[in-house]
Amino acid sequence: MELTPNAKLLDLTGKTAIVTGGAMGIGLGIVNRMAAAGANVVIADREQAEAEKVAVEMSNNGLKVKAIQTDISFEEAVKNLVSATVTSFGTVDILVNNAGVYSNIPVSKMELADFEKVLSINLKGVFLTTKYVSEQMIKQGNGGRIINITSIDAIHPSMMGLAAYDASKHGVWGFTKNVALELAPHKIWVNAIAPGGIATPGVTKLQQPTATGVDMSKTIEAFLAGIPMHRMGESDEIGKVTLFLASDMASYMTGSQIVVDGGFLLT
Repeated sequence: MELTPNAKLLDLTGKTAIVTGGAMGIGLGIVNRMAAAGANVVIADREQAEAEKVAVEMSNNGLKVKAIQTDISFEEAVKNLVSATVTSFGTVDILVNNAGVYSNIPVSKMELADFEKVLSINLKGVFLTTKYVSEQMIKQGNGGRIINITSIDAIHPSMMGLAAYDASKHGVWGFTKNVALELAPHKIWVNAIAPGGIATPGVTKLQQPTATGVDMSKTIEAFLAGIPMHRMGESDEIGKVTLFLASDMASYMTGSQIVVDGGFLLT
């Protein structure tokens, strides 16, 4: 077998990637890596102003990035996302399901609406984007990559107050494995990344006082103390692993989940 030159293994030139929740945090780290590897990148985010700001800045630096306002919990919005992406760039080759929300509320104080909001975005949204993007990939006939951002909470709970979040992430991991089986005949590889503690605006917001009785600031301090690397991860560290899974470096992987947690689950 002829070896692909190392310089081409991570080259995504000519590919188009959709990154949900790509305007900030982990999503922005992923967008940066996809674009730097030569991909056309669509930032699908509810926060249109933030997404547009990122797209303009990166476009001014010679990268091909477009923002499309999308709430992935709505079917018509997802259909529009896929259609608009194909209109702009011709294909959809990579989908990164990154968009997600937290809900630091104990079950005893959780309302049905709280639970449903988390499941609607974190799990139903992944179903909708996977359904319509994979349909487009199958129509194109060139295979594709779907990468779902789960969490170490898809494997083991990290802290109290995240029951709805944990349920959603366990669901995404199970969904990933089953869809990997379904889409493999079409040469669409489906994998997941389980981040641990990553320094993002969402984590900062999670530490703010709430009326639920959960002191998340102290909880996160305890979480940090349990990381063998003694630090939170950076968004780019998830971006680099996403690039690996989107590239030919991961040519024989599907239905896998890569844990990126600084060793937290070891403890």
